[in-house]
Amino acid sequence: MDETPRLATARTLLAADTFEQNCPTRAVLDHVTNRWATLILAALTAGPHRFSALQSRVAGISHKMLSQNLKTLVAYGLVDRSVEPTVPPRVTYRLTGLGEELTEPLCALIHWIGRHTEQLLTARAEHALTTS
Repeated sequence: MDETPRLATARTLLAADTFEQNCPTRAVLDHVTNRWATLILAALTAGPHRFSALQSRVAGISHKMLSQNLKTLVAYGLVDRSVEPTVPPRVTYRLTGLGEELTEPLCALIHWIGRHTEQLLTARAEHALTTS
């Protein structure tokens, strides 16, 4: 099967073949590009945040979802969690070097979506009219 030049380029840029069902890249992609993780990473580009500040910044995220996503981002080495030995403990989250590297293309995607939101929503509404 012949590949399009774009697909061939995408395949060479990927560390593994993400199109394969058992590719480990898929799990990482799922965890890092979900709505909440994307917003958390983008929020941390402004600098370190405490949990409550992140929850305020990422409007609509529940305590549970913020906690789960932060644990995942820490586990993947994208976010650092530091605990100061105070009473109560003071926990701060910040991007790691790997996280900072990721936020550049991630924020570019967010900005692209922001610039094209009206067009995207118009297309979606037109599509809904033609398929209903």
